[in-house]
Amino acid sequence: MSTTTLGTGRASTAAGLDTVLDRANAAQAVVQRFLARAGVPALRISLGLVFLVFGALKFFPGVSPVEALVTRTWNALSFGLIDGYAAMALTAGLEVFVGLTLVTGVLFRVGLLALAATFVGIFSPLVFFAGELLTTAGPSLTAQYILKDVILVAAAMVVAAGALRRPIGRRA
Repeated sequence: MSTTTLGTGRASTAAGLDTVLDRANAAQAVVQRFLARAGVPALRISLGLVFLVFGALKFFPGVSPVEALVTRTWNALSFGLIDGYAAMALTAGLEVFVGLTLVTGVLFRVGLLALAATFVGIFSPLVFFAGELLTTAGPSLTAQYILKDVILVAAAMVVAAGALRRPIGRRA
């Protein structure tokens, strides 16, 4: 049997090291199975809570820091038809709906479609107001606020990939 000298000067057999590595791998496998089982549901619920809370804030005038941006964006998207509190209420309703579908799983696929539409709205200001958001000095604070939502898109992609594994149809 081969031996290895440890930093303490004690000798250890390769079999002893293999035993330690086997135990570490077994523990790692337990952690990996837990993360695989709990990770996507945790991501789905946390994403839903983000949309639920930030959407609910938009129902109250003056509470959301993006109120002016939301109003301007709806105005641009609707060619001036939707403005003011209507824009905030529509955004709030959409975000709360998305949040509820993600948290509860009820109407989940419809919620994913609404989430995709929400992302179009979230990133639209970068197109409509690019000149003021993306300057030669770098992205404005508002642009940074929008750009950080890339992580929400990635989270939504993971959640949607899991949801779309099942075929569309009636449940048995």
